Amino acid sequence: MRRTFTLALAIGGLLLATLSPATAAGSTATGAVFTLSNSPSGNRVLMWERHTDGSLHPAGSVGTGGTGTGAGLGNQGALTLSPNYRWLYAVNPGSDEISVFRVSGAHLTLEDVAPSGGDLPISITARNRRVYVLHAGGNGSINGFDRSLSGQLTPIAGSMQPLSQAAAGPAQIEFSPDLDHLVVTEKATNRITFYDVDGAGVAGPPDSRASAGQTPFGFAFTRDGTLVVSEAFGGAPDASAASSYHFRPNGNLRLDSASVPTTETAACWVAITGDGRFAYLTNTGSGSVTGYAISDDGDLTRLDGNGVTGFAGAGSSPIDADFDRKSRRLYVLLAGSNAIAIFDRADDGSLTSIGQVTGLPAGANGLAAY
Repeated sequence: MRRTFTLALAIGGLLLATLSPATAAGSTATGAVFTLSNSPSGNRVLMWERHTDGSLHPAGSVGTGGTGTGAGLGNQGALTLSPNYRWLYAVNPGSDEISVFRVSGAHLTLEDVAPSGGDLPISITARNRRVYVLHAGGNGSINGFDRSLSGQLTPIAGSMQPLSQAAAGPAQIEFSPDLDHLVVTEKATNRITFYDVDGAGVAGPPDSRASAGQTPFGFAFTRDGTLVVSEAFGGAPDASAASSYHFRPNGNLRLDSASVPTTETAACWVAITGDGRFAYLTNTGSGSVTGYAISDDGDLTRLDGNGVTGFAGAGSSPIDADFDRKSRRLYVLLAGSNAIAIFDRADDGSLTSIGQVTGLPAGANGLAAY
């Protein structure tokens, strides 16, 4: 029988309570989990030490130097870690800024706060020293930056580009693994927009294709370039799905699997294991997680017939999700219960709930783990 314990720590006026597996003898801190308070009175990154048994232990919080909105952003990627886990990037949608942190274990040092170059930044992506941010306000846009060795951001001349059209309802921006493309999902247009990126990091004009299903939202890439996109279908009951794509040599997107159902409601966020074998979609309207096996050709097969690979609770409203560095534990932000759910992933892709962190502020947004 698995025992649990509760640990509480007051941080900046918040009460963060950890409900997690009993820490095994010899379990040590081996990584971290971060989320954003998204507070309009001062945005903060909330920090936890991640232990080898999957448990989370509060490590304080740090201000971003900007502000949030206190409300949902309809996004994925408000926080992102560099691939080497040395840098964390955050959006400040209330003050139209982005923040850069140096990472040391579960602790962060703020190195820069820079204007994002647009209205309502909601998603950020970074590879090497190139950083791009997605704006949902105004007509919508993307904008690029170079990060110095000391963490300072400098705008990339000529990098600002529009979306496929005004009022596109964007959700996420991400580099392709080869860094040759940027991808943006557009909920309102039902399109996937992409940009060629040159050697100087400058994004070209937008191109796009119709999404295989309605309301493309969150997405993630495997290391070999398979793109898995969630489709919320406007929140229609039990109508959500996932599709997969590859970039062709000519730069266009090829559809691999078209709208494979989750059988659940409002699938919006996507996390993929490091080996590219499994993808997981969080279903905000159903309180569940749907897992898929990814074939070598990029085809998707649902792991469970009923679409429920993991369950976070009725009304929990799972949103952002991320894996630890070994892809053994999946961490899921729960907007409905102001918590983080922790799942253990088995070799066959199945998920087992092993606890939750509770007491997060309402409106928390984004999740990054390593």
